[in-house]
Amino acid sequence: MYYPKISSTCKTPKYKQILQAIIDDVEKGVLKKDQRLPSINDLSAELWIGRDTVERAYRELRGQGIITSIQGKGNFIAGTGAKKLKILLVFNKLSSYKKIIYYSFLKTLGDKATLDLHIHHYDVQVFKDIIEKNLGKYNYYVIMPHFSYDADQNEYKRILKSIPSEELVLLDKDLPSLNSKYLAVYQDFEKDIFNALQSALDLLNKYQKLTLIFPVDGQYPIEILNGFRYFCLCYNKNFSIINNLAEEVPHIGTVYITIEESDLGDLFKKIKQLNFTPGKDLGIISFNDTALKEVLSVTIITTDFEAMGQTAANLLLNKKQIKVKNSFYMIRRTSL
Repeated sequence: MYYPKISSTCKTPKYKQILQAIIDDVEKGVLKKDQRLPSINDLSAELWIGRDTVERAYRELRGQGIITSIQGKGNFIAGTGAKKLKILLVFNKLSSYKKIIYYSFLKTLGDKATLDLHIHHYDVQVFKDIIEKNLGKYNYYVIMPHFSYDADQNEYKRILKSIPSEELVLLDKDLPSLNSKYLAVYQDFEKDIFNALQSALDLLNKYQKLTLIFPVDGQYPIEILNGFRYFCLCYNKNFSIINNLAEEVPHIGTVYITIEESDLGDLFKKIKQLNFTPGKDLGIISFNDTALKEVLSVTIITTDFEAMGQTAANLLLNKKQIKVKNSFYMIRRTSL
């Protein structure tokens, strides 16, 4: 027998909790057309609440056309409710690249789903609040699990584990330590930067040093650093890692790899002042493409953001609980 879930600690009145739980389960397909609900006496006893509370909830459900009552037989689901999937999308931040994923995901879902977007801003507490307030209300929870370096890993993993694995979708980053079966479309940041740089050895070999500009705000995957170091050590490359360009004077014979747009802008200002030519005096590689980078002929390493959204949506619609590594590649231009 089906029983709606309610909380004794929630400030929402019990009848409203019953009302919303049944509506949500109808929309999610948990409750089917013509399915019988518990009697008022049974539900009252099961949830330890008064009969009048259950009566009020059922009365409102009848008023909304969600249930129907048959004399002597009981209360039944009147229809299947909304056929669309309800999806909660939780990003770490908004950016032009996240928007590409969002719109690709939305377009691929089409009219088969409704989508709500929240941002956790790398903050575990914000993430916790979002999930706790929305758990049980959606068919799928699509999460970008990027958090700051000092975030409590055990806590955000505990929150992720509170989501039923069949409803969990991870985007952009995988977390194998969750030890559960879920859908994921992810980047392998360490291997991706290694392989991208390896594919450009013919160009990199004309330079004496590689410098990665890696911000210290804790918002970029540490695996990027690991992959960069590993490449340089494997191929005996002289390298350095700096946090920003404030104190850096660009050197001839060095390849600069930028992650943030502001660092790329600062780099171009400095090489213009020094009258250096990208691709000749020094090299430039940047993460993720833009129209401006194309105009400036900047060499790019990037994942396919549009493909990430499309793949996740298609797998979700086809109820596939698999992990797919998103494609990552280099776009060669004259800055290298």
